[in-house]
Amino acid sequence: MGDHKEQQPVRVGAAVRRRRRALELTLAAVAERSGLSVPFLSQVENDKARPSRTSLEKLADALRTTAVELLAAADPAASVDVVRAETLPEGDFDPRTRSLVRGHHQLHASEFTGDHDAGREFQHRNDELMYVADGAVEIEAEGRAYRLGRGDTLYLTGGVRHRWRATVPDTRIIVVAVAEHIEAVQDRSR
Repeated sequence: MGDHKEQQPVRVGAAVRRRRRALELTLAAVAERSGLSVPFLSQVENDKARPSRTSLEKLADALRTTAVELLAAADPAASVDVVRAETLPEGDFDPRTRSLVRGHHQLHASEFTGDHDAGREFQHRNDELMYVADGAVEIEAEGRAYRLGRGDTLYLTGGVRHRWRATVPDTRIIVVAVAEHIEAVQDRSR
């Protein structure tokens, strides 16, 4: 079994649909602007057709963006990625952070081992989950302190200011968060 990343071509359909809807355009309006047919655009949005480079550029122009931006916002068609555990030298207890997900994805996951700057405050745009794999932590969020031990989980909605500190040596926590580039947070001012 390999440890490499296996990835298929990106699916641009969802990115096209999100952009079209953000501009409040119909498929017919995009077809008129781009010179592409409504059935073809529908197939692109449903990932049943892949646009050529020329068609993608026409589509991007119609959506007032670039082909590069549409591709950057595209979803991977299929992706499998293995991140192996690190082998640390005996007696190495230095604090460390390790990314558990590589690349540009909708979720970010990191493993924090040991302590870190307990005074550092975090505030993420999107939701976050903290899981204590080993040890114990104290998390301050929304003016309250939460003590978590091995196996405990804390869920924070986007925008919650928080800080944490390890209360036991060799603590290991896993943090999983919706990526900052994803529009997952609703406008709370409404």
